[in-house]
Amino acid sequence: MKIYGDSKSGNCLKVKWTADFLGRTYDWIEVDITRGESRTPAFLAMNPAGQVPAVSLDDGRPLAQSNAIILHLAEGSPLIPADACARMLEWLFWEQYSHEPYVAVARFQVVYQGKSPTELDARLVERAAAALQRLETGLAGGDFLVGDAVTLADVALVAYTRLAPEGGFDLDLYPRVKAWVARVETALGIA
Repeated sequence: MKIYGDSKSGNCLKVKWTADFLGRTYDWIEVDITRGESRTPAFLAMNPAGQVPAVSLDDGRPLAQSNAIILHLAEGSPLIPADACARMLEWLFWEQYSHEPYVAVARFQVVYQGKSPTELDARLVERAAAALQRLETGLAGGDFLVGDAVTLADVALVAYTRLAPEGGFDLDLYPRVKAWVARVETALGIA
């Protein structure tokens, strides 16, 4: 298997972390999107959307979209809880619609576009803070988002949550989230 990704991207790293956690063998192919490497004819032939992450599976089939990839890789593993799969999927869908577009975008604008956190659009900051608060509330019942062990919900959501301070968010305001990030990093071996 080949994983095409940008090692600074949370969406790419969650694919790497899932493969590592499951002991999957792969070649990591670094793709610099800022230099147009995801827009080459060869890359577009594999993923017409021109986005990372993308994988070339062992049999050569391509697969894109981070959550689709991690779901495929984790089939039959403890990362997908048999008794709470729908709950895990709920978090995965929420992550792409209500978390990543705000938390990751705020980080991108600060880190890569050079904006100060005070220059960010107020609505973006408000929605990112609401996403972090939703995680804080969701962690009231336990150490992980679904059940008693790390699942794909944790893998998907820790990717950009752990980087939220780079976008100007203070995780000290979310003590459950901060403790959860440390637990998930330890469980995944990325601490």
